[in-house]
Amino acid sequence: MGNPEVFVNTYERLIQAKNCVVIAPDYRLSVKAPYPAALEDGYDALLWMKSHAKELGIREDQLIVGGESAGVGLTAALSLYARDQGEVNIAFQMPLYPMMDDRMITESAKENNAPIWNSDYNKWAWKLYLGELYDEEVPIYAAAARADHYSNLPPTITFVGDIEPFRDETIQYAENLKKAGVPVHFELYRGCYHGFDIINPHAEVSRRAISFFLDSFKYGVDHYFAKQD
Repeated sequence: MGNPEVFVNTYERLIQAKNCVVIAPDYRLSVKAPYPAALEDGYDALLWMKSHAKELGIREDQLIVGGESAGVGLTAALSLYARDQGEVNIAFQMPLYPMMDDRMITESAKENNAPIWNSDYNKWAWKLYLGELYDEEVPIYAAAARADHYSNLPPTITFVGDIEPFRDETIQYAENLKKAGVPVHFELYRGCYHGFDIINPHAEVSRRAISFFLDSFKYGVDHYFAKQD
C-alpha cells in the first residue's frame, strides 16, 4: 500500500495480543525496483532482527514473518529463501490471502471480477513486480506457488475469502504445506473479497477472521520455536 505505517492497527493488535516487537521494513516498491529488490530488503530485515535480537529484547528462537496480499507473497518467498540459505530460522509465518502465483492458472484467478482485487489488477501487479521476468522463467523466490517442495518451512497461519482471486492458490498452498508435514492454521471465509477484514473490520465475518488470526498468533507464540544455528 506504499508504506508500512498503513498497517499500524495490525501491529497494535499483535502487540496487545502477545507483547511482541514489530519490525515493519519499508521495502522498495516494484514501480521503481522490481524483483528481487523487495525480497532482498525483507531478508536483510530478517537477518538484522536475528543479529539485534538481544538489543531489541526479542527471542532469537522466535522470529516471525507475516504480511497481507503482496506482502504475503514476500512472506512466503522469504520463508523459502531463508530455508534454502540456511542463515536464519523462522519460528512461524503469517501469510494472509497471499499473492503467490504469477501464472494465474487457478479457477479463482481466471476472469475474477470481485471487488477490490480482480484478475486485471492481479495481472498488472505481477507485471510490475516481475519486470523483465514476466512471462519468462520465474524463480520460486518471486512466486512462491512455483515451489516444488514445502518441507522444512515454518508453521503457517493464513486465511482467505472465497470470492477473491487468491482463494485457490491459498488453499493449494495450505494443502502443500500439510502434505509436507508443516502445521497449518487455515480458514476460508464465505462471500468475502480481498482484504475484507481491513476494509470492513466491524463486519461480523471480519471480526471472526481477526479473532482467528490473533488466536492463532497467540498459539504460535506459545508453541512454535526455531533455534538459530
